[in-house]
Amino acid sequence: MNHLEQLYRRWLQDFWGGDFEVAQDILTPGFVGHWPGQDVHGPGGAIEQVEQSHACFSDINTTLDVGPLVDGSLVAARWTFHGSYRGGIPGATAPAGTRIGFTGHDLFRAEGDRFAEYWVVSDVLGMMTRLGALGG
Repeated sequence: MNHLEQLYRRWLQDFWGGDFEVAQDILTPGFVGHWPGQDVHGPGGAIEQVEQSHACFSDINTTLDVGPLVDGSLVAARWTFHGSYRGGIPGATAPAGTRIGFTGHDLFRAEGDRFAEYWVVSDVLGMMTRLGALGG
């Protein structure tokens, strides 16, 4: 397994699993993460973004479905997020404890031995429908 594959696994398993300190090791100081509707900057911005997911979901487990695929400094993968809804999403009618899953794709650009830029596409519409926040 090459270094960028290992780096991605640390992102998906360790960082998204709740080990927020790993962000300092895997993201450059100038990291830019492009989430739908907003960009976050630096490891601290990424930590805040992932902490928001942890505030709304417990028992988070993200499985790696495809990849990571590495081409030069680019890394791509498909994943499935699993978690139990805690509450806190405006408009959601699902009770706390509702278990949901949704899929997504990551694309990273590395600089040296860390990730410098990130793009994510995920099935937020499906997640919101399963939580009762949208008609379905």
